[in-house]
Amino acid sequence: MLQTIKFEASEASTNPVGTAMSVIGGKWKGVILYQLIQQEARFNQLRRLIPGITQRMLVLQLRDLEREGLVQRVVYQETPPKIGYRLTDYGRTLVPVILMLKEWGESHQSAMQ
Repeated sequence: MLQTIKFEASEASTNPVGTAMSVIGGKWKGVILYQLIQQEARFNQLRRLIPGITQRMLVLQLRDLEREGLVQRVVYQETPPKIGYRLTDYGRTLVPVILMLKEWGESHQSAMQ
């Protein structure tokens, strides 16, 4: 049986679910992580793969994910410079969670139709 957990919004950082949601929650972070599961992607490639995200929002979300240690920014010494983004080993620990969220989302979409 699931334990009922009550917490105030200010206590989210001490609650494990609140902590996880503060790291991967929001409209775009999960989508970005999902796109990076299969392969490294360049910035403009991510913009094409994620319709509706603005350039500014993608930059902000990638920086947050980098700061959390989930995504690595890779700079290749080429002319012009090539920059890619990929999941870190730590970020890869989220793959089962992201895939389960994808499955749940598909089920929920079907149930709502």
